[in-house]
Amino acid sequence: MSVINVEYINPFIGAAQKILKDVCQLETKLQKPYLKDAEYEGDLLAVIIGVTGNIKGQVILSLNISTACNIASKMMMGMPVEELNNMAKSAISELSNMILGNAATALSEKGLTVDITPPSICLGKDMNIMVNHSKNICVPLKFFDDSLFEINISIVEE
Repeated sequence: MSVINVEYINPFIGAAQKILKDVCQLETKLQKPYLKDAEYEGDLLAVIIGVTGNIKGQVILSLNISTACNIASKMMMGMPVEELNNMAKSAISELSNMILGNAATALSEKGLTVDITPPSICLGKDMNIMVNHSKNICVPLKFFDDSLFEINISIVEE
């Protein structure tokens, strides 16, 4: 398994923090990144987005259901979101597109050609997602209430 070039991680972190702040008015605090198996415990929403071009693999954004509802609510102008219905899932999907689109733009400014696939949403309890390309780097972002938004990056250079 390949190891991820660290200079490819920062655009994902920067994009996530910027979009969460600009779109949802949510400040995040970067926690220490670590290598992680692609196993997700608890009631979660995971958004999987493929990355192709000069780098390939996938990015999995994971958060617990209540955090996802809170973010969806903020994206829908404060409308209460008590469950992840289709509208809430669509909002989270769009947020993920914005984050990955921003990261792809930042990577292209480094001279890389990067495309992203449409997001796939997985909901469930204690998920295990197979990652073949490289080691999975988990970058946790912590919100004021100690909830987490995890960016799981598993990409390699072509």
